[in-house]
Amino acid sequence: MMRLLSVFAFIVFLTAARADEFKHVGDFLLQAHFKMTGQQVTPIPMKPIAFRVFTDGIRIRVSAEGDEESHTTFEIYRSDGIGRQRKGSGALEVIPGLQATSNVGGILRHLRLSRESMTITTFPGVSDQTIVSYAIAAEPKAEPTAATEKPSSNP
Repeated sequence: MMRLLSVFAFIVFLTAARADEFKHVGDFLLQAHFKMTGQQVTPIPMKPIAFRVFTDGIRIRVSAEGDEESHTTFEIYRSDGIGRQRKGSGALEVIPGLQATSNVGGILRHLRLSRESMTITTFPGVSDQTIVSYAIAAEPKAEPTAATEKPSSNP
């Protein structure tokens, strides 16, 4: 019952935003980036990248932290949860999450988003390569409050 309520709350949160207003969903840190060609998987060297994710309930916008003007927009096509394998048992479970796609300039991208992680799979138009980027949820940044701000030295 709690799992069902959790899924429902996540979906309501994502769809509650007005269609013309994007709201912050979370931040994610890139953990792995690799390309697949046939049976070969090649890690792609990367520098740490933080992603910011926003939604209006219909679309998802993903941008690199500090560069919100440059973003990729995905159309949500499924918001009833995503499947993943349980650790240790191999059994499939459904967790709150959504899936979305983007098709711009012949490049198809697929987004898989949950509270814990974000996976973007890119399929370039005339290439035999598939690029996979995997990011995990970042710890929320603490907003300064009156209790945490340093006292001023000025009287």
